[in-house]
Amino acid sequence: MAQTIRAISSMATRLLLADLARDYQAQSGLELRLESVGGVDAARRVQAGEAFDAVLLAADAIERLIASGHVRPDSRIDWVRSPVALAVRAGAPQPDVGSEAALRQAVQAARSLGVSTGPSGTALLELFERWGLLEALRPRIITPPPGVPVGSLVASGEVELGFQQLSELLPLPGIALLGTLPPGCAIETVFSAGVCATSAQPDAVRACLQFLASPASADCKRRHGMMPL
Repeated sequence: MAQTIRAISSMATRLLLADLARDYQAQSGLELRLESVGGVDAARRVQAGEAFDAVLLAADAIERLIASGHVRPDSRIDWVRSPVALAVRAGAPQPDVGSEAALRQAVQAARSLGVSTGPSGTALLELFERWGLLEALRPRIITPPPGVPVGSLVASGEVELGFQQLSELLPLPGIALLGTLPPGCAIETVFSAGVCATSAQPDAVRACLQFLASPASADCKRRHGMMPL
């Protein structure tokens, strides 16, 4: 029976990791058994001591898990970059978002704004604050529960203009992608991975994480709207 590596990740990299796990098993014979949940929940479960071999989250979350002793400090590896994109409901008018000024105007005009939890959502709120608009926009900002994609709220009409990782918007029906954020306000999240302190097979886990960061994974990452490091 193939050796199994048990890992937990945020939803942003779920589909990409499913494809890479198949590639890795075909190459190595080891199964990467992945559970994807909201990033906040993933970090909480690792901190609670749940028995995972690896955790894959935004870089700052991995650093916090290293600091708290739940991820081996010498095991962090940065493995993919993910840009934030925008979407409206399919068939709805598509605002111009091709420049920072145009995006700011579209944000001010939107009746509701979908912003995810996690680092991309934090970066968006910082952008709105830089524009001097955050307090005016707060009543219109809708943040779904962890694990629920912003794009699903866009598709249902609950959110007029939604911001989320491109990789999470690409597979969703009922939305129209407007592209990634324009120059001057683009937001990218670096996703990292680490070996959990609870793992009894750290060498096997390190080899798996090295594969995820290797050039062999680059084409798969691009297909999922992400960028190799």
